[in-house]
Amino acid sequence: MDIGVISVRYARALLKSATEQKLEDAVYHDMQTLADCYVRVPQLRMTIDNPMLAKDKKQTLLNTACGDKAAELTKRFIGVVLEEDREDILQFMANSYITLYRQQKNVIRGRLITATAVSPSMEQKMRQMVESRTNGKVEFESEVNPEIIGGFILEYDTYRMDASVKSKLNSILNTLKK
Repeated sequence: MDIGVISVRYARALLKSATEQKLEDAVYHDMQTLADCYVRVPQLRMTIDNPMLAKDKKQTLLNTACGDKAAELTKRFIGVVLEEDREDILQFMANSYITLYRQQKNVIRGRLITATAVSPSMEQKMRQMVESRTNGKVEFESEVNPEIIGGFILEYDTYRMDASVKSKLNSILNTLKK
């Protein structure tokens, strides 16, 4: 069976259970933390995939990777995954849960790139603008990139607004070359 199909089925079951218990937000946080650990610590995947490591050690390691205050449901879910010998696709399950949660809660990821750090009030205004356009909640990420010289680049969903000085200068340069 396909890894994607299996991971989505597990993630759907977890989301359904979490929603019934009103723990979907806590489990979402746990899955984000776990997915982030898989990305930041590549040895985690190799360790979890090691057949010589006892399941209780894997359980402890994965519980730790979910964060200090992992929900009890998350811990039980990891236990079921280990019992079913599906730990090799746990990273995919975590990412599938994140995707399904965002769809269910209408959460959109947004990113604001500026040449210098922006004030929290300016970031909040940009967030509100995106939320009013999308009728959803926005998970906003700010990034500083001095290479854009000034202005900003705003990305969310499939939308990208490039109001950077660098892009304006490149546009002028291209016009002059013609």
